[in-house]
Amino acid sequence: MTAVAFKNACHSSAQAAAPYLHISDEQHYEETLELIETLLEDAEDSLNDPLNGIIDLLSQAIEEYENQDEDLAAFNNAAVNQPADIATLLLLMDQYQLGTADIPEVGSKSMVSRVLSGERSMNKNHIKALAARFQISPNLFF
Repeated sequence: MTAVAFKNACHSSAQAAAPYLHISDEQHYEETLELIETLLEDAEDSLNDPLNGIIDLLSQAIEEYENQDEDLAAFNNAAVNQPADIATLLLLMDQYQLGTADIPEVGSKSMVSRVLSGERSMNKNHIKALAARFQISPNLFF
């Protein structure tokens, strides 16, 4: 490939990527998340795969948008400032639309509330049961 051909390819790529690199609204955000998911599936697990550079650029655009969006920034701050076990449990409850009564692996509704408030901690059996139910690694709770 000649330098001119490469330059033209770069311009075409930049033009196609522009809407995804400067996310301005929820629709572009969702589209970019879907695009990055597809690219992650297509990319090889190698530093030499050119898709990884594009994935990095898209990841930066997503992070920038998330930091500017008040709701997402608040969610990120709350998640970062919580212990891993509580953050994981809250995420699972949110993703599966569960209430405190829907987590029998931890105990009663009041026990789940105490865990979420930080009053009580989950034990090894709670974590094993939750990991099995949601088919996730127990390490996510630590």
